[in-house]
Amino acid sequence: MKRQLSRLTAGVDEAGRGPLAGPVVVAAVILDPAKPIAGLDDSKRLSAARRELLFSLITENAIAWSVVEVSAEVIDALNILQATLWGMQQAVARLSPGPHRILIDGNRAPVLSGEVYTIVGGDRLEPAISAASILAKVSRDSTMRGMHALYPQYGFDQHKGYPTSSHLLLLEQFGPCAIHRRSFAPVRRLLQDSLL
Repeated sequence: MKRQLSRLTAGVDEAGRGPLAGPVVVAAVILDPAKPIAGLDDSKRLSAARRELLFSLITENAIAWSVVEVSAEVIDALNILQATLWGMQQAVARLSPGPHRILIDGNRAPVLSGEVYTIVGGDRLEPAISAASILAKVSRDSTMRGMHALYPQYGFDQHKGYPTSSHLLLLEQFGPCAIHRRSFAPVRRLLQDSLL
């Protein structure tokens, strides 16, 4: 059993690098080879209902999993790439037992102990990354629905903070709120214009 635990593989992915508001959410998952989960895929290719179902299966059957939210304030302080990499470090650090191999979606990885591999399109290719993708997306969508209750005028329950045309219009109309990312161009521009 000890040898098996020492060779554990974690998948890591994030949701929410592109939005103008809300956190970037990073998840890390160590799947149990003895409990395979059918239907894992890139979260963006799954329906919301399917993601919710898989979220339950992953959290019930994985050897370990963690979800970390990195706030808009931290994103503004570090920049989105560094905030995401920091979130990945936190998510992996919270796994117990810890992994020996870490598979990260994309082409950038933070400094981590163990074997670290970046895989472009990994959320479609590696089940552990797919699982992380699903946990991150479902968690972030839930957070943004909660933000909608606090700031209903922006429609966060619909666009989840992404720069859709409706979000940009509402941002123009109401100005940024506390969870908007001030370092992102459309928000930064509005703040600069308000000072003129």
